[in-house]
Amino acid sequence: MASATYTARAIVLRKTKLGESDLIVTLLAEDGSQLRAVAKGARKPSSSFAARLELYSVVDVLCSKGRSLDLVKEARIAASHERLRRDLEHAACAAPMAELLDRVTQAGLESPRLFALTAAALDRLDGAETAQAPAFCAAHLLKALAFSGLRPSLEACVGCGADVADSPPGGSTFLSFREGGVVCPACRPSMEVVAVPAGTVGWCRVLMGSTFAEIEALDVEPSASFSVLRFCQQWVREHVGSKLKSLDFLFTSGLF
Repeated sequence: MASATYTARAIVLRKTKLGESDLIVTLLAEDGSQLRAVAKGARKPSSSFAARLELYSVVDVLCSKGRSLDLVKEARIAASHERLRRDLEHAACAAPMAELLDRVTQAGLESPRLFALTAAALDRLDGAETAQAPAFCAAHLLKALAFSGLRPSLEACVGCGADVADSPPGGSTFLSFREGGVVCPACRPSMEVVAVPAGTVGWCRVLMGSTFAEIEALDVEPSASFSVLRFCQQWVREHVGSKLKSLDFLFTSGLF
């Protein structure tokens, strides 16, 4: 009896070697769920899958149901995003986006906004100037965390809900990574807090609340983007339970 088949539009997040010539591909499906499937012979130079299941590409796949993992039968590229693999700076900024999604998405758990967000972010990153690439990465991480139920509270105190006044330029905002956001002076003694530069919190608010087109127009300095990326790394460590290795590479690579 033939296995049931289905079609899906998806973004390639990760590829894992299997056996001598196969690949397990981890995909973000259009409904926001994670899909893992085996592409038989995908590592052979002659395989049509070799160029059609590249990282960060948007693909239309035909899969058949399997016992443990489904099988990719056909694949067609909808958006290649070739620059995100060819250019080292852009690849380094795309990798944390894919790694976070690999960690926070699950099979059968739908979140359609994650797919639309990521497709838009990859499109914008693919055409971005090198200096702007970290800003798109940071904005995507913040938005993806929010859509996954891990949104940081950046304006209301996580203890009492009171508005937290902006600190003066050069000052610090007190924040509890464990409790989920900024902390007002009244609640500070009862929580484990750290002082975060006010500029970092301000940029987190801007990047989370702006479209990618608006972010491109802002021309965000890499130093500001990296301060937000370090915030995201600490947030992921606290709320996902592990750090993003690709972010550690970005911090130490000296690319920007």
